[in-house]
Amino acid sequence: MSWILIGLASAALAGAINILDKTVMYRYARSPLTLPLLVGIAQTAVGVAIILALSTPDEATGSSVGWAIGSGALWGLGGLIMLRVMYSQEATRTVPIVQTFPIFAAIMGVVFLDEQLSAIHWFGIVATVGGAVLLAMRYDQEYRRFFLHKSFFILMVASMIAATAHVTSKVAVTEMPVLYTHGLRSLGLGGIFLIAALRPSTVRDVTALLRDGRAAFAFVGTNEFLLATTSLVLGLWALSLGSVGPVTALTATRSAFLLLYSTVLALKFKGFLGETVTGGAVLLKSVSIALVILGVVAIALG
Repeated sequence: MSWILIGLASAALAGAINILDKTVMYRYARSPLTLPLLVGIAQTAVGVAIILALSTPDEATGSSVGWAIGSGALWGLGGLIMLRVMYSQEATRTVPIVQTFPIFAAIMGVVFLDEQLSAIHWFGIVATVGGAVLLAMRYDQEYRRFFLHKSFFILMVASMIAATAHVTSKVAVTEMPVLYTHGLRSLGLGGIFLIAALRPSTVRDVTALLRDGRAAFAFVGTNEFLLATTSLVLGLWALSLGSVGPVTALTATRSAFLLLYSTVLALKFKGFLGETVTGGAVLLKSVSIALVILGVVAIALG
């Protein structure tokens, strides 16, 4: 199967994951750390189950295991930042900004690998950043002016971390089987989430959810044990078959899937997850996400 189809399937599932994450935050979570704790528990369980079920491959060295766990920790750190912002912001304004990470991958290549940026690379970088800036723009009614929301800079840090996570994942999966690498990566991801969210107040929130909001656990269970695991494995599989640049560029289509899902649901269910679906808002988001996707594709092809 082509890595392109595998990557697109991963991106389509990832868009659905963001919808379910926002659903738990919007309807059930009592603090910004409620969902991270649930994710941390689930991903750690997935990692332990995979490692125990599989025999240790001969290719697993201390170095390759370290790269896999380290990439998971980076995924976790970037994910924590994104979820914290998404707790109070629209998902369609949060996720696409994080999906600008191919620009950082390109810059890392220049700084650390002595690579060169062509004209199409620079076009891609400008288009990607431009789309992200549009998504972060807000209008101040009182002063009648546009301003850049402060979350933009925080999300760009998450984007840079995501770029590093992709590079380290590629190193790990080049040396070890996909599923075993994913198990180690899940341990790193889950560990970071647990370190950040495991505190008495959050445990009480999760306990209360278990008692009063079983639907939240249905969402999280479906999301983390089924959709997230499938999406992450598919993404890692695509990364094992293709180059980092083109594969990571495909992940930016996650933003388009997210916009499609959220817009359809918000039009059908008024006020769905706090998403704004006025004509102007949908047009702005569509143009912004199109710029992001165009930019990352240009970076990859360049």
